[in-house]
Amino acid sequence: MSAQVHVLAIDQGTTSSRAVVFDQEWHIAGLGQREHPQSYPQPGWVEHDAKQIWATQAATIREALAQAGIAPGALAAIGITNQRETTLLWDRRSGEPVGPTIVWQDRRTAERCAALLAQGHGPLIRSRTGLLPDSYFSATKLEWLLAQVPGAQARANRGELAFGTIDSWLIWNLTGGRAHVTDISNASRTMLFNIHTGEWDDELLQLFAIPRSCLPRVLPCCFAPGDEPLRADLDGSAVPITGIAGDQQAALFGQGCLSAGMAKNTYGTGCFLLMNTGSQAQQSQQHLLTTIAWRLGAGALQYALEGSVFVGGAAVQWLRDGLGLINNSDAVEGLALRVADSGGVHFVPAFTGLGAPYWDPQARGALVGLTRGTSGAHIARATLEAIAFQSTDVLNAMQAESGRCLRELRVDGGGSRNALLMQFQADLLGAPVVCARHSESTALGAACLAGVGLGIWTPAQIAAGWQAGPSYLPRMSRDEAAARLQRWALAVASTHSFQ
Repeated sequence: MSAQVHVLAIDQGTTSSRAVVFDQEWHIAGLGQREHPQSYPQPGWVEHDAKQIWATQAATIREALAQAGIAPGALAAIGITNQRETTLLWDRRSGEPVGPTIVWQDRRTAERCAALLAQGHGPLIRSRTGLLPDSYFSATKLEWLLAQVPGAQARANRGELAFGTIDSWLIWNLTGGRAHVTDISNASRTMLFNIHTGEWDDELLQLFAIPRSCLPRVLPCCFAPGDEPLRADLDGSAVPITGIAGDQQAALFGQGCLSAGMAKNTYGTGCFLLMNTGSQAQQSQQHLLTTIAWRLGAGALQYALEGSVFVGGAAVQWLRDGLGLINNSDAVEGLALRVADSGGVHFVPAFTGLGAPYWDPQARGALVGLTRGTSGAHIARATLEAIAFQSTDVLNAMQAESGRCLRELRVDGGGSRNALLMQFQADLLGAPVVCARHSESTALGAACLAGVGLGIWTPAQIAAGWQAGPSYLPRMSRDEAAARLQRWALAVASTHSFQ
């Protein structure tokens, strides 16, 4: 392969937009990052500004290319990955957003989801989409926009409006409004998509009163330029887009978890755990989600079990911004290390309810086990431990569901740089926790998908090329770990009383 081969990964996240230029050896040649603001207009509501998202993303692309010292026309391809489920509508003619961009964390439709369960729609939604009726997903967010934005339902029915998750919005802007598409992994997170047939589900569209005309066309996660002539206009250069995936599926791919039974956890704002189940869409009895992992070109659908921890790194941000215990998020480990343990304190950060495997949107956060001797260091340590406890609950459910014993957990994200957290995670799991040497697993996954579509790499090369960074072996006895998990379960139970 030529040394001149470069792939641009566009990585649009919940709190920031990033762009990374990779060479053919997966080295980073250039990187740009910009934060974008969050809006909280009411308790439980979380919104973004779609135009700010595009502005920050466009700026990071320019920064990454400048740092790499290459012109847009020198790029071989673009891969896109994005925060999933976040929902927006825009006018097809003007490209202007219609209403707010409703973030995946938003809980404004929790009552609607409870009503869907009460009305008996849960089994239909679960069997078709692999998801539980929850405001986490896009369907009720889109339903809310169509109902609450004046004239939106009628305009959507006339085909004037376009719905998309963030990938669709980025591609719309990158192509100058020529392409209204999504990929199959993002589509599988909308609660409108049949994960078995690989198509939008007419019965679910009718349930939510969503016209098919506002939906994007669904593509595989990677494709050759000749199969799908999708091209971004970057300063006059037409660059092929050949890979698209939701951020967690991209991270699974970038972590080289390409075989059934392999699992990863991304420690970010939330924690997102996926276990590859191969070509089997395994229905969960443990309150996990069944989701599409990817489809490579015309290949078979590949699936994963998924569990989401809604509040991971966001709990550390709360220590910084809400309590003022630390000046920056990286300081949490140093504060936590001032004490030998949490002093019996447990923190359940259910700020926006609890995700898998509890699925309680009405749960609220709790600090329990406080004494007069409790210090900020104890609370900091309990916060880090809470991230590991929540992740362990999900992984234990995955192991029970799949019948597979976890050989190792591959990890990435900002939290994976916290040695105290990673060691405690390994202790609770009783399995090695292995950090990716490459810290940009999500962006790397997008680049790898684009490269597979372009023919630069094969999936086998990606699996073989994955490299481990720091690893953590369990030190805690299994009896002690079980006792710790039992006390944690009591703390979680206390959050359910605030409904």
